[in-house]
Amino acid sequence: MSSEHQASLHELEILEHNLQHLSMQKQTIQLELNETINALNEIEKTNDEVYRVLGNIMLRADKSLLRKELEEKKRVLALRLEACEKQEALLEKKAQDLSRKSTQISQSKNESHNA
Repeated sequence: MSSEHQASLHELEILEHNLQHLSMQKQTIQLELNETINALNEIEKTNDEVYRVLGNIMLRADKSLLRKELEEKKRVLALRLEACEKQEALLEKKAQDLSRKSTQISQSKNESHNA
């Protein structure tokens, strides 16, 4: 196996690891975004007082202020999710290109070996 082929395989391995890490990060952000959206929906449904959990205690919160904070958190999480998705698409494309290159190297090596 040529050093070029080994380097391509190593880089592909690193890209796949990065994709896995990014996927976990994306899932975490998506979960937090869903929880934030659910909290916003619950705030809209209720006419009662709302509470915020801080550590091990619950404190009464101003409904409009809490709604603004959750809307901002939702916006930030949506932006982070979008950035992860863009980065994921770039890494996937790079991995596909590298995989194709590695396959071509292997095929050309086999063809020259069989000739």
